[in-house]
Amino acid sequence: MRLAGKVAIISGAASGMGTATARMFAREGAKVVIADVLEHEGRQVADAIGPSARFEPLDVTKEDDWAAVVAATTRHFGKLDVLVNNAGISGSAEQDFYSTEAWHRIMAVNATGVFFGIKYAIPAMIANGGGSIINLSSIAGEHVHMAYNASKAAVRLMTKSVAVQHRACRNAWWWRPRRRPSRSPWSRQAVRTAPRDR
Repeated sequence: MRLAGKVAIISGAASGMGTATARMFAREGAKVVIADVLEHEGRQVADAIGPSARFEPLDVTKEDDWAAVVAATTRHFGKLDVLVNNAGISGSAEQDFYSTEAWHRIMAVNATGVFFGIKYAIPAMIANGGGSIINLSSIAGEHVHMAYNASKAAVRLMTKSVAVQHRACRNAWWWRPRRRPSRSPWSRQAVRTAPRDR
């Protein structure tokens, strides 16, 4: 099993891609923390996975919640190896393209939430000798819908910055479809840590 002995926090794991990721990680031998604002659904996911999973309440926009989740993870499982920053909202139902309220809400979940996750996961990973952070971005980080695009573009650049700062370039991989060869220093040959597109 590829993740035997690893401990992972997965945000937004009470449904969708987060749940699928948690199940896959558990199948591969990891202990998983189902971290989500949806407590009932999150507990159901953890119960279905079994003893290798536990639920922790997490509103990704609240810094104190992130601190508590990381602390609970290291207290219960003894360490933290992997963070999957999966939680996100699209804002697709928002009618007003220039809604300030929608802008703040989408940025808080999709960008600030990722920042808080990184902020609290890295010290725990350093204490454990290293780890992996997987930030889910989007091809929409380069194209249309303004608030969502801006939030996902922020995730891309945040990931690149933290990879350089912590010298993680050799240990992971940034992938996105390209229509033409890139001359960017962030090409696959140069950097192998950055967001997985969704």
